[in-house]
Parts: sequence; C-alpha cells; structure tokens
Amino acid sequence: MSKLETSPSRQPEDPRTRIRRTDRALEDDTRITELLHRQQVGFIATSLDNQPFLNPNLYWFDEAQGRIYFHTASVGRTRANIEANPKVCFGVADMGDLIPAETAMEFSTEYASVLVFGQARVVEDRNEAEHGLYGLLGKYFPEHRPGEHYQAITPQELTLTSVFAIEIETWSGKQKKLSE
Repeated sequence: MSKLETSPSRQPEDPRTRIRRTDRALEDDTRITELLHRQQVGFIATSLDNQPFLNPNLYWFDEAQGRIYFHTASVGRTRANIEANPKVCFGVADMGDLIPAETAMEFSTEYASVLVFGQARVVEDRNEAEHGLYGLLGKYFPEHRPGEHYQAITPQELTLTSVFAIEIETWSGKQKKLSE
C-alpha cells in the first residue's frame, strides 16, 4: 500500500481541493496518479512575503512514497522561498481538443488537470537525493542506466544542485471532455 493510500490527511472536504464544478471532478485517484506520472512539466508555486512565484520544472512522482521530486540550482529563488515557507502548490495539465461553438462565450477546450498541495523541503540525505535524481533520470531517460550509459551521480555533483521533495498532503483533479 502506498503512503498516499494510508494518509488520513487526504480528505475530500479539504478547502484547498474543493472544486466548484463537481461534475468535472476526477474522483478516481488512478486518473490523478496517471496524469502525474505522464506529464512532462510541472509547475511549483511558492510564496514569500505574500508574493507568489511559479516555477515550471521537470519532476518525478514517487507514488510509493507520496512525494514529488524535482531539482534546481543550489542557490536561487525556489530554494530561498521553500526554506522560508515550505507550503507549496504543484500542478500539471493536459490539453485536449479545441471546442468551437456558435457564440464566443461557448468556445472551450478539453483538458485534465491535477493540483497537489503539500510541504516542500530540501532533501539533505544523500541517499534520498540520489533516489530523487535517479527517479528523474528514469522518467525522462528510461533507456539509459548509470554505470552503463552515463557516469553515476557523484558526491561533487550533489553539491551543485538542490533536490526537493514535496510531501503530498492532498490533491484534486478535474477534466472536461467533448461529450459534456
């Protein structure tokens, strides 16, 4: 059983994940996890002194641990913001077909999206940092293996990057299909 399945904090009544159009809610966690696994770019929202920042980034969803991993430079805004305020929102979206209509107001698009809320942290443990980075490499370069296709991660390389883990507290998904 994954950490997400056993977490009591994943409650549908959480105001952070309340969806106005309940007919578009993705009630199936399987569809939410599929979107998190499949999408290529995620958007990490941080906030510092009431100023929001949005950072598009490559990421890896570690479903077994209920975490999202990503990395940035060892010094920068994302790290500074997370160290000052670990609350984050993370999102992915999938755009489908464009939907023309008879009136301008009715033009639309098919889509599916996921929002994740949680606490981000800089990964300090070397083994976990390597786990997160190898997860990223496995997602984007599944045919390449360390020691075979590229040199394994070195301690020196770990000093040049910040690896982050978002501990997922709750999430929601929504979609619009042409049949609506």
